[in-house]
Amino acid sequence: MRLGWMAFVTARHNSRRKQSAPGGASPAPVLAILGIGVGVLALTVIIAVMNGFQLGFIESIIEISSFHVRAEIPSIADGADVDPIFIEADEQNALMDAVAEQIRTVPGVVSASPFRELYAILHGKRSGQEGALIRGVLPNILEQDAGMAEKLDIERGSFDLTEPRSLVLGAELANRLYVRVGDTVELASLSGLFDAGEDSLFTVTGIFRSGFYEYDIGWGFVNINTAAALDETSLMLGVKLKNRWNDARALQLINDVSAVKNAASGAAGAVVNITSWRDYNKAFFSALRSEKLLMFLLVGLIFIVVGLNIFQAQRRAVLERREEIGLLRALGADELAVRLIFVWDGFVIGSIGAGVGTVLGLFLATHISGFFTALEHIVNAFISLLNLIYGLFGRSQVEEFAIFSPAIFYIKEIPARVIPREAVLIFLFGFLSALAASWFASRRAARTRPAEVLRYE
Repeated sequence: MRLGWMAFVTARHNSRRKQSAPGGASPAPVLAILGIGVGVLALTVIIAVMNGFQLGFIESIIEISSFHVRAEIPSIADGADVDPIFIEADEQNALMDAVAEQIRTVPGVVSASPFRELYAILHGKRSGQEGALIRGVLPNILEQDAGMAEKLDIERGSFDLTEPRSLVLGAELANRLYVRVGDTVELASLSGLFDAGEDSLFTVTGIFRSGFYEYDIGWGFVNINTAAALDETSLMLGVKLKNRWNDARALQLINDVSAVKNAASGAAGAVVNITSWRDYNKAFFSALRSEKLLMFLLVGLIFIVVGLNIFQAQRRAVLERREEIGLLRALGADELAVRLIFVWDGFVIGSIGAGVGTVLGLFLATHISGFFTALEHIVNAFISLLNLIYGLFGRSQVEEFAIFSPAIFYIKEIPARVIPREAVLIFLFGFLSALAASWFASRRAARTRPAEVLRYE
């Protein structure tokens, strides 16, 4: 009964306010709805685009470079008196194979692939020297690691490392070296263990692009056995999980694997370090998180401004309806019932504004590339008209417009990634800002004393 009475009074209050307002209904609720909607839309799109850029970088690092979990075995030459160039890696490979085989049985593990890393100097036919990180991997690494295969876009050639002197280069590095698929590149390890000569010539079998400039300009892949011969390097195992956020549990399970526990007794070496992706590029990931939080707070200032406007509009409504509030209190309405009549306005403003803003924001975020493409077409159509006019007078032509020109930005399209929990949080942020403003503004209505208001009525 109480809820029905409150709904009736609220409806009468709102309709009466619209009829009695000078010049018609007040524009304040409409402006408040627009403010909430624009704020939610802007924040949804901005966070989605920021997620697209950040997650693109983070996933490239995790899927290509650091893996989800790493296990490292020191080189078999450590402490040995023999030149590592002439040491066969069979014992070390056998140990790693045993460890990898048992790690693959751990729940949540998708793949476990051995690899080696070394720094080298590359020299093309018509270029100077370029430094690069060379990773030695299995020839079928892309078949084992679906995440890495997804992030590595093979632009030319193929990821073919079956031959000992095969080399796959990043697209930007290949451009720097002026090489194409089928060309030869001279490669020398920075350790100086590998002499220049015919054995240092590698054939480019593929050129990849990851979308992460650091890898495209400074990475190459060779056969894992070739990497072992090029440099005295540790053998590592890259582990991928079904869910990378479960890395702590995976670390515990991997450390309990018998092959890992017993590796120290092997003649070839030992698994001495097992770490997760969180330990790599920790400063970079923290910087991205801080950047996102700061952007969220800055754009969220829109809701504070709109909330203050709602607060002032509601306080004015309380003053205008002071006599009616006193009459309601005299008829037995308690403080909460009176406050909820005004809070209803905030509920309507917040739900409509945040709801419409969320729907439009999600639509725009999922079609952001098409939006920018359409905008570029419109601007370029205007530029073409200007060029036509300039051509009649012999004036210089204006270049076409590109919001994200490939010459400046290292992207092909605008990425956007919507995270559901963040979209819900943004909706609640806009909705609750309107609701809170109405709640605080209604305190004056609750403090109204019927006797004071109706004394002279």
